[in-house]
Amino acid sequence: MNAHPLLRRLLPALTGALFIALWYLAHALLASERRFLLPPPHSVLFAFRDHGPVLWSAAMNTLQGALLGFGTAVIGSSLAALVLSLTPLVRASLYPYLMILQLTPIIVIAPILILWAGAGIVSVTIITFLICFFPLVVNTTQGLISTDRNLVDLFRMCRASRWQEIWLLRAPGALPYFFTGLRIAATLAPIGAIVGDFYAGNSAGGQGGLGFLTIIYSSQFKIAALFATAVSSCALGFLFAGGVVALSWLCLHRWHDSYSRSDV
Repeated sequence: MNAHPLLRRLLPALTGALFIALWYLAHALLASERRFLLPPPHSVLFAFRDHGPVLWSAAMNTLQGALLGFGTAVIGSSLAALVLSLTPLVRASLYPYLMILQLTPIIVIAPILILWAGAGIVSVTIITFLICFFPLVVNTTQGLISTDRNLVDLFRMCRASRWQEIWLLRAPGALPYFFTGLRIAATLAPIGAIVGDFYAGNSAGGQGGLGFLTIIYSSQFKIAALFATAVSSCALGFLFAGGVVALSWLCLHRWHDSYSRSDV
C-alpha cells in the first residue's frame, strides 16, 4: 500500500525532531562533568556561527579532493571494466590484483603516497580514487558481461562489430549496474577525501580539509566544533549521493523497471 504523500513528507521531519529531542535528553542525563563530551544541538549551531568561514573553506577543499578522486575513478573504472569484459581469461588474470588493491589498508598506503606525491591534494585525490575505484569497476564489469545472450546472438547474426556490440548493446544494458556502483562510490568519495585529508592533508596555504580540521579541533577539545565538522562531512555525503540519484533517474526513469514501476 502506498503511503499518503503528505505523510511521506512529514515522517522524515518527525524523525529528525525525535532525534534532536533524544539528543537533548542524552545531554541532560550525562553527569555534569562529562556533558562537554556531548554538546547540545544549539551549541553545534553556535559552532557553525563561530567557525563558519573555516568550516566552509575546509569543506570546499574536501569537496575538491572528493570530486577529483571520484571523477578519475569513474573514468578509470569504465576503461578497466571494458578491458575486463573482453574475455574470462582477462578477468582471471587481472581480478586478483584488483582485490589486492582493494584489500590493502589505506593506513598503509597513505605514508607511501606522501613519500611519492607529498602531502596535499594529490595524495588526497589518489586515496579517494583507490576507495571509489573497486565498487565501480566490479559493478560495471558485471553489467557488461550480463547482457542477454539472445540479444548478443542477434547482434552477431547481423554481423555487428565488436565495438557496435559494446556501445549499442552491452553499455546501455550495463547502465543500471554502473549506477549501482556509482551510488556506492558517491557515498565513499567524501569519506575517502576526509580519510585522505586526515592522513595526507596539508594546511599550508589554506588547503586543509575537513579531515585535517578534525585533528585540530580534537587536539583543542573543541567538541562542538568537532560535531559541526561531522555535520559538514555528512552534508557533503548527501550532496554526492543526491547528485548520483538525480543523474541515475535522468538516465533510467524512461525505461528501467526500478523507476518505471510505482513503489508498493
